[in-house]
Amino acid sequence: MISTFIGLGNIGDKYAGTRHNLGFEVLNLLCQKLEIKPKPGSGKFYIAEGQIEGSDIRFIWPTTYMNNSGIAVKQIIDRYELSPENIMVLCDDINLPLGRIRIRAGGSDGGHNGLGSIIYSLETDQFPRLRMGIGPVPEKGDQIEFVLGQFADNEREIVKKMLVKSGEAVLYLVKNRLEKAKSEYNINPAPDNAQ
Repeated sequence: MISTFIGLGNIGDKYAGTRHNLGFEVLNLLCQKLEIKPKPGSGKFYIAEGQIEGSDIRFIWPTTYMNNSGIAVKQIIDRYELSPENIMVLCDDINLPLGRIRIRAGGSDGGHNGLGSIIYSLETDQFPRLRMGIGPVPEKGDQIEFVLGQFADNEREIVKKMLVKSGEAVLYLVKNRLEKAKSEYNINPAPDNAQ
């Protein structure tokens, strides 16, 4: 079971709603659902704490910007005396089709700078992550522009369903082991209308 969930994204209004900010958005949705509010943490992050059916939970928003996410994650692990396997990182993924989610116990950064920064700071790639598909990058498109861009109108409903599904997975993980969550959410993780 996991109680600390770290959403990746970039702070500031200019990045709100961009493909790279899905980690932030899942936690924002869950805060609304659980009626808890983020506050500045004792480091480069915001934190919201609450309970789900008697289990303590902790949501984290790094304020380091995406490419330096590892700084905040290392602070969180040290501050709360956690092991890397006791956190869950939520992030976007260009290698997954739009609308799909995938839970993994560890692995490479897959070209994601936020995950790369965390792997560098923690000196391990063995930490759970929930990846949300935003791919593929258009054939002649620029990857940076793509991830920092807004979703197209015809993508928004798929994204909304993906965020809800990801939030459900987070709540499931508070009460269930990672392997069980993988079998529950990785088999058919895409919304009905995802490509």
